[in-house]
Amino acid sequence: MTVHAHQPATGAPSGSGDRPPASAPASAPPLRSLPRRLWRGRPEDPRWARPAFLALLLATALLYLWNLSASGYANSFYSAAVQAGSQSWKAFFFGSLDAANAITVDKPPAALWPMALSVRLFGLSSWAILVPEVLMGVGTVAVVYAAVRRRFAPAAGLIAGAVLALTPVAALMFRFNNPDAMLALLMALACFFVLRALEDGRTRWLVWAGAAIGFAFLAKTLQAFLILPPLALVYGVCAPVPVKRRIGQLAAGLAAILVSGGWWVAIVELWPASSRPYIGGSQNNSFLELTFGYNGFGRLNGDETGSVGGGGAGGRGGAWGETGWDRLFGSSLGGQVSWLIPAALLLLTAALVATRRARRTSATRGAFLVWGGALITTMLVFSYMQGIFHEYYTVALAPYVAALTGMGAVLLWERRDRAWASLVLAGATAATAAWGYVLLHRSSGYLPWLKWCVLVGGLTAALGLVFAGRPVRRLAGAAAGLGLAAALAGPAAYTLTTVDEGHSGSIVTAGPAVAGGRGFPGGDGAPPAGFDPGAFGLPGGGPNQRDGAGAPQGLPGGGFPGGMPGQGGGPQGGQPPGRTGPFAGGGGLGGLLGGASVSERAKKLLTADAGRYTWAAAAVGAQNAASYQLATGEPVMAVGGFNGSDPSPTLARFQQYVADGRIHYFIASGPGGGMGGGNGTSAQITSWVEANFTKVTVGSSTFYDLTREAAG
Repeated sequence: MTVHAHQPATGAPSGSGDRPPASAPASAPPLRSLPRRLWRGRPEDPRWARPAFLALLLATALLYLWNLSASGYANSFYSAAVQAGSQSWKAFFFGSLDAANAITVDKPPAALWPMALSVRLFGLSSWAILVPEVLMGVGTVAVVYAAVRRRFAPAAGLIAGAVLALTPVAALMFRFNNPDAMLALLMALACFFVLRALEDGRTRWLVWAGAAIGFAFLAKTLQAFLILPPLALVYGVCAPVPVKRRIGQLAAGLAAILVSGGWWVAIVELWPASSRPYIGGSQNNSFLELTFGYNGFGRLNGDETGSVGGGGAGGRGGAWGETGWDRLFGSSLGGQVSWLIPAALLLLTAALVATRRARRTSATRGAFLVWGGALITTMLVFSYMQGIFHEYYTVALAPYVAALTGMGAVLLWERRDRAWASLVLAGATAATAAWGYVLLHRSSGYLPWLKWCVLVGGLTAALGLVFAGRPVRRLAGAAAGLGLAAALAGPAAYTLTTVDEGHSGSIVTAGPAVAGGRGFPGGDGAPPAGFDPGAFGLPGGGPNQRDGAGAPQGLPGGGFPGGMPGQGGGPQGGQPPGRTGPFAGGGGLGGLLGGASVSERAKKLLTADAGRYTWAAAAVGAQNAASYQLATGEPVMAVGGFNGSDPSPTLARFQQYVADGRIHYFIASGPGGGMGGGNGTSAQITSWVEANFTKVTVGSSTFYDLTREAAG
């Protein structure tokens, strides 16, 4: 691809390494010219720029919409909360798992709101839940393009947008209903607003950036703050305004964060606990405890009360994989997002060297510092955090990698007549080809010819780029195009595999299976080495006791309690066909990871006279409860929340609900009562129910009728 550089503005300092923004129209266009302007773009753009951008957005939308319904309800944990929010505005506000507001999800509810509104408008379906996520993906591509294109050539924006759209984990999460899609969009927006502030020093851009970060906090709590230090530092050093004004502007941005993220927290904390749902994931019914504990510092040090046996356990090892600088390049994580990370880091370094003599306020250098700071900070946290960590978290890196790749490639291309620039371009291309070969080689039998095409094509392109500024200049464009194609071939193949398969459960990964992939947090679906179900009151205790495909010995249904043989019946409450999460054969850990399949007979049992009760049923673990709720459309209480380990409801409270006739059935989840432990609240409730109420068997599922006491 031949890249056309922008010419610096008249009067720009020579050798500054800076350039004017490519979008600064003298006046607003008349309304009648808007359709033409949308198609033609800015007057200074090449004629192909705007059509190419619109084609990129259209292609991204079609790619992400392809086979979308194959994932069914995707993560039924969040889908149940979406369904509840579509039925009850109180559940909508709090992010409750059921419309009767027993307990919330273990995150703030902002990511649920677009999906719940969609379901209110179009009814409950896979498309109504997942299309808003697709639109967030298209929006993120547009934001990254706009941020890169403002100061670099349109080709830079197109490269960045294409890299983002074809990142495998992005294709996964922008078609899935976890909070990470909204988080990635808002983080990209925050970077965009900071870049605008670096251009003109206006306070409003920092306020908008603060609002984006604050709202991202309402999507995934403290993860939204990972990029806050580098953004604040870059603006504090590079902004084109006096120091005193910079301090005031940063304070205004902080105030925007507190307002946009704190209003919901304040309402929840001040709301009487007796009249709101229990805060899922907390042990004291406090959102602040959830924020700074289970979802906060516990993720860093592994001290997560009520978690699924996570924690680094010291050193590099742990239930969630080894920590260390190379974590993101390992077997489980490498193919998700790391394809272009080596090139992005190399291009970032070269760009900072190229702009080292630029003035302090250089917005070009500031752009590299913003995106590079966000990338490095997030990579460091992900690499060394010892708590719960899933492969799909890495979608947060995708916008940063994409932006740095597009900006760096174009910046060096414009300097290709200098030997060092052409050598760095060649080195980045060769490194990407070699790393792509390694990643593809990890997938045994997956398109075996592709890794050789990537390696040979990339190395050939690198050789051509070495001479990009020499007399054979006419071949440089062909070499650049070949290098870009080789760099994107691997992630594009993984992305196509990802969109062609269904994904469900709480833990999902992009692309094909890889050799050496981790089990419990992804990969083959087996619990991690050293995971002891006995520590949670489950049978089959003892290190590494597994039977078959990762099931601890002695457990029914080929998995943890809640599993039934042959479960997996499609979008209605179970695992859809195709690629699924761990423990796909059953409910997994009391329904922890993949939910349960709901038969028509069970559905008929639960819906009969359901209108007479607040909850049609109760079940240990949110995934089990969610499966039955989505299948029946009736509220189902999730005893113990997501892990089954939350102390909600207490045994006394549950007994009062039963005495008041508010719960019809209790859904058996097998011995141990899920993850609540032998003496946990969920185990106590399970034991009390089993000892006092009549068992009802429907096929291979067991229920207890809470309106009929057991004989004797």
